[in-house]
Amino acid sequence: MSAGRTPLHETHAALGGRFVEFAGWDMPVQYEGVIAEHNAVRTGVGIFDVSHLGRFTLEGAGSTDLLLRLLCNNITHIDPGRAQYTMALTSEGGVVDDIIVWRFDEERYWVVPNGANQDDVLDLFVGEAPASIAIESKRHDTVLVAVQGPHAPAVISSVIDDVPKRFRVLESSFEGAAIRMAGTGYTGERGAELVIDSDHAESLWSSLTAAGAVPCGLGSRDTLRLEMGYPLWGQDLDRDTSPLQAGLGWVVEFDHDFVGKEALQQQQADGLGKRLIAFRMEGRHIARHGYPVRSNGSAGEVASGNFSPTLDGGIGMAYLAPDPGDITTVEIEVRGEWQPATVQGTPFI
Repeated sequence: MSAGRTPLHETHAALGGRFVEFAGWDMPVQYEGVIAEHNAVRTGVGIFDVSHLGRFTLEGAGSTDLLLRLLCNNITHIDPGRAQYTMALTSEGGVVDDIIVWRFDEERYWVVPNGANQDDVLDLFVGEAPASIAIESKRHDTVLVAVQGPHAPAVISSVIDDVPKRFRVLESSFEGAAIRMAGTGYTGERGAELVIDSDHAESLWSSLTAAGAVPCGLGSRDTLRLEMGYPLWGQDLDRDTSPLQAGLGWVVEFDHDFVGKEALQQQQADGLGKRLIAFRMEGRHIARHGYPVRSNGSAGEVASGNFSPTLDGGIGMAYLAPDPGDITTVEIEVRGEWQPATVQGTPFI
């Protein structure tokens, strides 16, 4: 089965983008280079095509109740015009997916899952939705771009009249086409994610890059998110790992019934079993996904690890079992030798 292509594929190719298959999509991993693109976002403004991400609309009476039932955060804690980070869980408390919900009105939402999990999350909602709710996938007729960096608000406002604040959502227009924006992203920098129909994708991309946004690929997106300690589903989160074990208990609101609630409460009572820790390597060593980790009688493996351009060294996150308690160092096996690393909190920068 061939990988999907975003509406901007030819634009990326013309810019010299190097492609990789990711979540079933042919995506640009870099243009000029990962470090240059990473630094462009940290110091200026970058633009990412993230059209591989899922997105579907949820509208009609009962939409809010459905979100409450299927997701562990409480959508009623935010007003229309805001976005919320949340998760869909298994009945055992594992993470089906971590999700951003855009709330436009009392019963009108956009749900944005990870690219690899669009079908699973969409099927979950369709299977549980009453007839009063209309659900429509938007992934194949829209483009989703992320404009990120300290200069992102200025670039966006030079092209579109409105700029959403952090975790706010807006509806506006670009060249007569409806555009929806959220003050969200995966880099830790200011900016927004923008959705517009595919026919206006190239014009929007060209306008934003002409205003100063530097094209960036998934390689720098990964180093940027890791510096912030943001989890990647499939590495730091999965169906066998709960949000509590991942250190994301703040995303769980126990004030309503949701799938997986009882399992999480049992885990609170029995203990987590394993725990995610963050580390910084000593020297020039880089720990990668799957490398063995040990400390204080506990063992596990690296979930995410990479080079940090900002810190000029190796950083990462790893699961250890049983819960190692209060530790300050770990050892990580890199190319057959155990190397020391310092345990620290996130974000790394």
